[in-house]
Amino acid sequence: MSRLLLIAAVVALAAGALIPAAADALWLAGTVVSLVPAMVWAGKDLLHKRFGADLLAVFALAGTLLVGEYLAGVVIGVMLGTGQVLDDYAKRRARRDLSALLERAPKQARVRIGHETCTVPVAEITVGQTVIVASGEVVPVDGRLLGDGEFDESALTGEALPVRRARGEPVCSGVVNAGRATELTATAPADESAYAGVVRLAEQAAAESAPVVRLADRAAAVFLPVAVVIAAAAWVLTDDPVRAVAVLVTATPCPLLLAAPIAITAGMSRASRLGVVVKHGGALEALGRARTAVLDKTGTVTIGQPAVTDVLTAPGFTTQRVLELAAAVEQLSPHVLAAAVVRAAGSVPPAEQVEEQPGVGAAGLVDGRQVTVGKPSAEVLPEWARAAVRRAELDMASMIWVSLDGEPIGVLLARDEIRPDAARTLRRLRMAGIERIVLLTGDRLDNAQDVGTMLGLDELRAQCSPVDKVSRVREERSRAVTLMVGDGINDAPALAAADVGIGLAGRDATAAARAADAVITDGRIARLADAVEAAARAHRIAVQSAGIGIALSFVAMAVAAFGRLAPAAGALVQEGIDVAVILNALRALLPARGRQSKAVAEVLHRFAGEHEHLLPARQAVRRAADDLSAGLTPQAEQSVRRAYRLMSDVLLPHERAEDRDLYPFVAKLLGGPEATQTMSRGHAEIERHVRRLGRHLSAADRLDPDQVDDLRATLYGLDAILTLHFAQEEEDYFTLVR
Repeated sequence: MSRLLLIAAVVALAAGALIPAAADALWLAGTVVSLVPAMVWAGKDLLHKRFGADLLAVFALAGTLLVGEYLAGVVIGVMLGTGQVLDDYAKRRARRDLSALLERAPKQARVRIGHETCTVPVAEITVGQTVIVASGEVVPVDGRLLGDGEFDESALTGEALPVRRARGEPVCSGVVNAGRATELTATAPADESAYAGVVRLAEQAAAESAPVVRLADRAAAVFLPVAVVIAAAAWVLTDDPVRAVAVLVTATPCPLLLAAPIAITAGMSRASRLGVVVKHGGALEALGRARTAVLDKTGTVTIGQPAVTDVLTAPGFTTQRVLELAAAVEQLSPHVLAAAVVRAAGSVPPAEQVEEQPGVGAAGLVDGRQVTVGKPSAEVLPEWARAAVRRAELDMASMIWVSLDGEPIGVLLARDEIRPDAARTLRRLRMAGIERIVLLTGDRLDNAQDVGTMLGLDELRAQCSPVDKVSRVREERSRAVTLMVGDGINDAPALAAADVGIGLAGRDATAAARAADAVITDGRIARLADAVEAAARAHRIAVQSAGIGIALSFVAMAVAAFGRLAPAAGALVQEGIDVAVILNALRALLPARGRQSKAVAEVLHRFAGEHEHLLPARQAVRRAADDLSAGLTPQAEQSVRRAYRLMSDVLLPHERAEDRDLYPFVAKLLGGPEATQTMSRGHAEIERHVRRLGRHLSAADRLDPDQVDDLRATLYGLDAILTLHFAQEEEDYFTLVR
């Protein structure tokens, strides 16, 4: 309707100008055509008890018809149609659609009936039937396991690591079978299972969420009665209805109908360029006014998938050898931890006779020797392995045991790490106007507490179900405009319940993206801060444009009330006001800061990539210190010399290159050399520890036992400095890449 209105009004205005003899008739027709949809829109507002900009447009259009000022009427029609087209365009960017929840749910499942297996629609599964779930498939209904199984429950609970379930334990629909094929007894039909409950919860949350009150309507609620009072006063005091119409024409809220939507639409365009697709203008306005941010943990502020963070090995085995053996038998496994092992190893040797062993792991032959990855194959663990277990418990990491010919030779520690740009993003959110940041997760409290400590959150809630998340979001909404960020199926209801939901594209994120009002397309959490900054700026410009336009309109209304401005002239004056505020509104398209140069981006990318390649060198330092715990053995001395060699030949050249090539660029971005001074001091401290280590090794051909204490202190100190220094660079510098 809005597009037809605009076309009709423009055609009537142009035709009247080209055919003077029929101008009044054409402009009258254009005014009448404009009045009909305006009355429809205003009627909808009144039904919802809203007194918006469309109602004032109806008064102005009706007034022009009553006093015969048809030119003014058709000009108002053009402006009204333009504003509605802009608003409709913003809404068409996407609609809140939860169909992805249903798309992910399996449509068919395999059930065992007697000795036969057949495929049936999920909706036909009945309680008590035996359901077979293959590896990688989504569990279709709630059930109880008939054997041990392993499941990826991250989509529902936020737990990034696979969860083992024993025979007889319940398993919820919607989780993914991360192990071998398993069987379960259905305990609920599909429409009463956990996954269906999440779908219903999301639909209910979307239906109950109050619509965002647009800026134009909020301003019009004040502007409308004032304009009507001025127009009525001009009519009563002068007994001239033309003056009243002139007041209403100049009071037509075109700055609200045009400038505010243009600023918001420009802000949406700006956000899209930054990698955030905002689905409608109301979402951008809400994002610009948000004061509370509610964040999911797994996949949002953390990477969302486990990564090997450390490798502890038996005496006589190197880290790389253990990784290669593990990756050889894991490279074809669908297990979520298998991918982490292969990524950490880099090079993968061939393996033969590889098979998955339920409840144990993967096994195969590498160079003719039996390699098992998963649980430890030995009943009694050696001392180094018991120390590894204690280390895993302290680090709250999952353990992946690697055994060779039945003897454990190493254990890989895996964790879901915090995103490098998460802390900086949260600081930017606070600078952009977010006053309160809350973390909600279905994960365990101990895992969540480490994340909360690192990110400086205002509140943390663990072990939250989808219902709990919706409840908490509603509670936050009662206090302030609230945005919710998430990436999983379990986040979809909370995203729908928030004032503005933001989904991260990525693994298992389709449902979240569909339920959200905005989507971060590249999955980088830093884009959240970009979007909030762009939205806040667009909202400020929209308010400013509307304010300037309304102020100028009041001046024009006063002039019209004193009879100095005819209705047609008033419409033209209003057009001039529109041009001014529209030009101001278009500033929302421009970046708030200067664009980052290509050279700076290339340097940041280069050194960020080098950090990944330096991980083995950093791990060698910690490994050497750990090996010295057993005394000055040949293995320990070899580890110390290897660590020193890697520090001297690989890491120190990187640090010197950063001082020479990276920090000057960063200093320009952050306002001066003082911004990088503490990091340069970190380089100096790293080099001092490496030199101390070198003096130990150069004192004699072989190390002496009395050197062990200082060597361990030096190595552990170096490990701590490297960990902190690398984290600071990754958080403060490498996240500057746009």
